[in-house]
Amino acid sequence: MKLSSASVLLLPLGANALELPFKLPSQVTFFKTKFETYKIPTISSIRSRLELPSFLKKLSDPIAASPVLSLHRSLVQIPSITGNERAVADWLVSYLTNQNFTVETQVVSGDRVNVFAYPGTNRTTHTLVTSHIDTVPPYIPYKSAISTIYGRGSNDAKGSVAAQITAVEELLSDGTIGPGNVSLLYVVGEEYSGDGMKAANSLGVTWKSVIFGEPTENKLAVGHKGILLFDLVSTGKASHSGYPQLGVNANSQLIAALAILDKLQLPGSDLLGESTLNIGHITGGVAPNVIPASANASIAVRVAGDLDETISLIKESISKIPNIEIRFFDVGYGPIELDHDVEGFETIICSYGTDVPNLKGEHKKYLYGPGSILTAHGDNEYVLKSDLFDAVNGYKRLIKESLWPTKRVPAIIEGEGLFDKPKPETVTVEKIVETLAIRPPANPKQGGFIKAGCDGEL
Repeated sequence: MKLSSASVLLLPLGANALELPFKLPSQVTFFKTKFETYKIPTISSIRSRLELPSFLKKLSDPIAASPVLSLHRSLVQIPSITGNERAVADWLVSYLTNQNFTVETQVVSGDRVNVFAYPGTNRTTHTLVTSHIDTVPPYIPYKSAISTIYGRGSNDAKGSVAAQITAVEELLSDGTIGPGNVSLLYVVGEEYSGDGMKAANSLGVTWKSVIFGEPTENKLAVGHKGILLFDLVSTGKASHSGYPQLGVNANSQLIAALAILDKLQLPGSDLLGESTLNIGHITGGVAPNVIPASANASIAVRVAGDLDETISLIKESISKIPNIEIRFFDVGYGPIELDHDVEGFETIICSYGTDVPNLKGEHKKYLYGPGSILTAHGDNEYVLKSDLFDAVNGYKRLIKESLWPTKRVPAIIEGEGLFDKPKPETVTVEKIVETLAIRPPANPKQGGFIKAGCDGEL
């Protein structure tokens, strides 16, 4: 093998980055030794000391070049499965403090805390922007592809958290909002019992509007189903399986009850469709040669109709099966109506539960965020980068509309619910005038009242 003088000089420079599959000739080893002896810089050492131009930095790490993507990455990289949210809460406290927010933490249980932040010193604001920082298990590491970001919480709901904070930062930066307008609240425990948002009710503040962040495909939610959780507990008597007449089979009783519930028609609604019942977990017995003395099943109902009627039907349907007890969880609520009176947004109906009913008050309720619930909680959870960018703009629009309402689309008619059957209403000219707040002149003929109505929004 013959090496030119140029080759001999260049080979040592790449030694730090290249492992050759053959032994270097002695002359190359000699030059390498001389380079090391006289501290002649290698390419890698020179590169480490170079200050790259900003456009090259963006090319080398495009995530860092984007405020929302960079924030999103930092959040997703920190595991925060429900019950173990402290690390991401601490990181968020540090980040928001560095962004000149006043930051409070609220203890929920143990070392678990909510994060409440606002610009300036006025903790009472017109609008609250909120989401949750806990995720379902298991943790899935962050991974960025060309157009997609994968990882646990990338969708539900750290995508919302990152987009919300970025939106508020941009509105503060350009002077659109200031102290007293908007505050931020990031809670723990949404994926299990909602204990974080329930604790937030004792913060001592109320709001006129609250914007909740969940994956809604960047559409404004009209409503979402309620939730009902309960266990069925079957009590039997153990005996030898060869003599079943001496025992009471708890499994058989439970199976009979589950068969009824699995086919039970529950109340629904025109808006949300049918209620759904999921038999999620079953346990019973100790061995195949023992008549089981106990068995139980855990069940979740996504409630689309009246909650009380749903509970009554469940109780009544299995009331004749002996030795079955129903134990309802404290977590339970009926269908949720949401405000969706802002123009320019597509709307969506959601079948999942949220923290919306856990925050008490007379505020307007908006539900919006990047990502789809169809990819949340799975082993391939992801969100599109474009969705995160769009969500920043969507949150900015919602915040501004919550503070300074412009034209509103018809939403919920006062006195009627989304889940009630519509009642016929007589529409008159007087009613239209009242609705549009048109003030007729004292003399309609001279003032051209009719003409003004034709030239207006009618």
